[in-house]
Amino acid sequence: MTHTIFLSASVPDPRRNPKYYETADVTAIREAVRALATLVLQNGSLVWGGHPAITPMIRVVAESLETSVTERIVLYQSAFFAEQFPASNDVFERIVVTPKLETREDSLVLMRQHMLSEHIYTAGVFIGGMEGVEEEFELFRERQPNALVLPVASTGGAAKELFNRSEGYFPKQLQNEYSYLSLFRKQIGFGE
Repeated sequence: MTHTIFLSASVPDPRRNPKYYETADVTAIREAVRALATLVLQNGSLVWGGHPAITPMIRVVAESLETSVTERIVLYQSAFFAEQFPASNDVFERIVVTPKLETREDSLVLMRQHMLSEHIYTAGVFIGGMEGVEEEFELFRERQPNALVLPVASTGGAAKELFNRSEGYFPKQLQNEYSYLSLFRKQIGFGE
């Protein structure tokens, strides 16, 4: 079975909402993103909305793999941020740029609607993050009702908020497991 995995992740900014930054574990965020990308790119497809802190992490993983994985990566960006696209974008072949609308928020909503409607996902993985991760979580659950949903609480930020809000619903390992390769392999079912 080929898996298509949606990743929603960011590193919380201390200048924005402090509730996300106070619980964020930047090392765990980095390690979880790298583990997920490593596992997915060897076994399926990875889709995410380009975040300037996350895209370089995925680029490093993609470049470290011995075979070309560019056809298994789909990066979404909004034209609203065209002047801020990270240089890391240059290595990815499949970049979907959605139109710039009047406001930042409207542009992000449009990008997320496309990103979460144009694929059938096996799972959505939510790592660290702030408001955007929470918004993508809600939209993902609405648009992908049959997909597995994994808010990785051990990374802190919005993922921890989402996990805590639904305590008892998600596997406990998402809260206290830091061996992310093993966690994702088990939860998503790679190799089955």
